[in-house]
Amino acid sequence: MQVLILGAGQLARMMSLAGAPLNIQVMAYDVGSQTVVHPLTLQRYDFSLAQAIEGVDVITAEFEHIPHDVLDVCGASGKFLPTTDAIKAGGDRRLEKALLDRAGVANAKYHIINTRADLDAAIAHVGLPMVLKSALGGYDGKGQWRLKERSQADAIWEEMAAFLTETPEQAIVAEEFVPFDREVSLIGVRNRQGEVRVYPITENVHVDGVLNLSTAIVDAQAIQQQADEMFTAVANALNYVGVLAIEFFDVGGKLLVNEIAPRVHNSGHWTQQGAETCQFENHLRAVCDLPLGSTALLRPTAMINILGEDQIPASVVATAGTHVHWYGKEKRAGRKMGHINVCANTPAELENQLKALATQLDALAFPALPR
Repeated sequence: MQVLILGAGQLARMMSLAGAPLNIQVMAYDVGSQTVVHPLTLQRYDFSLAQAIEGVDVITAEFEHIPHDVLDVCGASGKFLPTTDAIKAGGDRRLEKALLDRAGVANAKYHIINTRADLDAAIAHVGLPMVLKSALGGYDGKGQWRLKERSQADAIWEEMAAFLTETPEQAIVAEEFVPFDREVSLIGVRNRQGEVRVYPITENVHVDGVLNLSTAIVDAQAIQQQADEMFTAVANALNYVGVLAIEFFDVGGKLLVNEIAPRVHNSGHWTQQGAETCQFENHLRAVCDLPLGSTALLRPTAMINILGEDQIPASVVATAGTHVHWYGKEKRAGRKMGHINVCANTPAELENQLKALATQLDALAFPALPR
């Protein structure tokens, strides 16, 4: 089975590694350089995107921000999964909000802004404080503003107006500020026959808008059921095939959808060591029309992002239950360079292991670890 992945980053890399035991051969299309490459070595293949599309059985994606002309060409082949509409919804908050409304799942109150009059209408409809997010692009804390008081509106509108002028296809989505207790996410998978399997819900800790730590939650039946139902509603609304991630705000035990990611997801990396079948393998199983693997939790597991660091102490690698995954990237401040999966027999033991790792890792580079 031959698979082409749109995007040549770490997610394509990990899908390639997961697919090899199933005899699934993976190529990646680097959107930036517009070349087809090997997902591990990044060596360029001597053929075009059109030739790659012709030669593979399935096309999928590792991220949402893919030029629509590329998506449309891949969609026209009849080989692209999940769907081009799903990828476009994941990359455009306007489409995403419409999808969530159509699926009937709870999400934050919102209003679309293109003009100053729209901002005034958003203040009236959504209320203050509010969070303002660019409709296209913007992630890891970028392309966002917070409006706390009406007196700030003129200054923030000047910034947003300049932003909208630079990118005319853009818009701003105003959302109510949700005073959540914690951020959680659900990774699930749906196959071509409509079968759905979900992983245990995950608690996420962000610092400055960037994910630092994800921990699989053990025995959280109430919110797990809510998340499962919302996942199924969204996946069915999209006729989705593959792995889909949904991020939620947990507000007193009630979940509100924050956003969706139509792909394998950073908060699901723990599944590599913590679940019967990891998210990367299950995505390939789904799009290649193979039976889905079990999503059962094997043991309490957490994932620590390695941000802007290209090495860690050898003692971390030597720690029992610890598995390090590097992405082979050049070091850059704040860049996702790799991750560490930490496994234990009980949640209490996992907490102690994370505290032990915190003594070995720099507190500024790993601020979410318990200390």
